[in-house]
Amino acid sequence: MLRWLIGGGREPQGLAEKSPLQTIGEEQTQNPYTELLVLKAHHDIVRFLVQLDEYRFASAGDDGIVVVWNAQTGEKLLELNGHSQKITALITFPSLEACEEKNQLILTTSADRTVILWDCDTGRQVRKVSCFQSTVKCLIVLQRLNVWLSGGNDLCVWNQKLDLLCKTSHLSDTGISALIEIPKNCVVAAVGKELIIFRLVAPTEESLEWNILEIKRLLDHQDNILSLVNVNDVSFVTGSHVGEMIIWDILDWTVQACECNFWDPSPQLDTQQEIKLCQKPNDISIHHFTWDEENVFAAVGRGLYVYNLHMKRVIACQKCAHDSNVLHIAKLPNRYTVPSVLQQMKETHISQHHQGFFNMWGFGRVNKQASQPVKKQQENAPPCSLELIGDLIGHSSSVEMFLYFEDHGLVTCSADHLIILWKNGERESGLRSLKLFQKLEENGDLYLAV
Repeated sequence: MLRWLIGGGREPQGLAEKSPLQTIGEEQTQNPYTELLVLKAHHDIVRFLVQLDEYRFASAGDDGIVVVWNAQTGEKLLELNGHSQKITALITFPSLEACEEKNQLILTTSADRTVILWDCDTGRQVRKVSCFQSTVKCLIVLQRLNVWLSGGNDLCVWNQKLDLLCKTSHLSDTGISALIEIPKNCVVAAVGKELIIFRLVAPTEESLEWNILEIKRLLDHQDNILSLVNVNDVSFVTGSHVGEMIIWDILDWTVQACECNFWDPSPQLDTQQEIKLCQKPNDISIHHFTWDEENVFAAVGRGLYVYNLHMKRVIACQKCAHDSNVLHIAKLPNRYTVPSVLQQMKETHISQHHQGFFNMWGFGRVNKQASQPVKKQQENAPPCSLELIGDLIGHSSSVEMFLYFEDHGLVTCSADHLIILWKNGERESGLRSLKLFQKLEENGDLYLAV
């Protein structure tokens, strides 16, 4: 069974019709995250988290500050100040070849039209670039070519020293919203409802300059592309504002499969009220994907969908996993998958009593005995199901993103300006007991007690 964990915000009681959202009681035997630490350092929405190593992570958001944390203890290690407006992208950066010390570096970009390279071991601002004509919305490092790219109204190629190597002409006022690397020295850029394939040309004996060439435009989407990710060595996938999911061949850029029926009613909905709630136009945007060897997991509106790459169809879904849009999902090594939710930004739905939460879902084959009475639905029903396993309630507003640490649990960031470390209660209790016994043994009290 594959497990999911979801985060977001519930609608206040009395402001909406009764929701088909599944609930779970206090007995959550399969939910390991029973302890939490609340971290306070930011003064605005925290949108980004990035893992630095086995025990550190960095956070950033609308206050323009980057904070480096210890994931084990929750200790604030560094605060990096350099941007004057909100941060729009945050990625890790390879160590500079010229430096003997291989310190952990990160790259941040902001609405102030600057990009800063930071040393996360010292807190030092290594380099800063401020020659942009528009806000950079996305960053990507191509380690094989020793360059990195910034996407805004144009696409720029830079070296490790933050020297501009080449750039495209003005692409769009809306700008590039996402970038991925594909084979043959190419990248895919999402620009509005178009995908643009670019090829990077490295210097040769004949030409000493870098160049970036537009190779092809893919116009299959009918609305703006919100998500773009690599799925495996042969495919990448895109999702749009109107619920179109397209799987592309990574080598020839042709369409391998397309799914556009996420909003159609399914057998899991029993009442007209539930169908109405799940067919709202703003409930079909595809904000994020994750994947494994066989499936693509899609965050579609307020729901979760499992799309099998071999069968080329949805094999499991939960259309109303939340009262608000799922923004971010991730599959964890312990077979949990984590989605985050962006709450509907309506004034009547925002209050101090909102609680950000996660839901944990189990994904597996449908129990045949349990499904036998519903004979009419067996032919069309998905072969797998999503089972609600647990809630994690802690944030007072929408959860924006999260990280997973194998030894230190989950990290979430939210519009409530907070970061929460979710700990495995059983593991933490065991560690505390071990430390106590070690201390007693050091003081000789353990043998005295025996």
